[in-house]
Amino acid sequence: MKYSEADSPESIPQIFVEAWNQRDAIKLASIFDKDAEFINVTGLWWHNRKDIEKAHDYGLRTIFNESTLKLVQTRVKYLDENIAVVQARMRLSGQTPTDEVSDPGIRRNIFTFVVHRSAQEWSVASAQNTDIIPNMETHVRDEYGQLKPVDYRMFGK
Repeated sequence: MKYSEADSPESIPQIFVEAWNQRDAIKLASIFDKDAEFINVTGLWWHNRKDIEKAHDYGLRTIFNESTLKLVQTRVKYLDENIAVVQARMRLSGQTPTDEVSDPGIRRNIFTFVVHRSAQEWSVASAQNTDIIPNMETHVRDEYGQLKPVDYRMFGK
């Protein structure tokens, strides 16, 4: 189902943000190809529009039901006239609290969308969402099996 036609690569993250803030998983999924790929911030990987819609429907009702997503910056790199890589910096606030975190803070992320044009419409073949962790270089797994962000520049000083 396509009810949000993307008329340019730049419109892809705009439609994604609109759909997110409207809690509309159908609209959000409509920008993706039927066989699209999507990798979220924890590495969950969905392989088609139906699963992307299902995952976002759950997330928008449960984890992000009072959140606001804001588009901060968009960059487009055309690979040819019909294929582009769109990277969008976003800001997320209002995530649902958990038992361990009563007041979740603002998250910043970068989405990468691989998009292509068919006829006059652009759609997403693949997307990946990455959390930005300021001043960190990578992750290490601690003795409890948890990934922790680290900055190796701080060691040995």
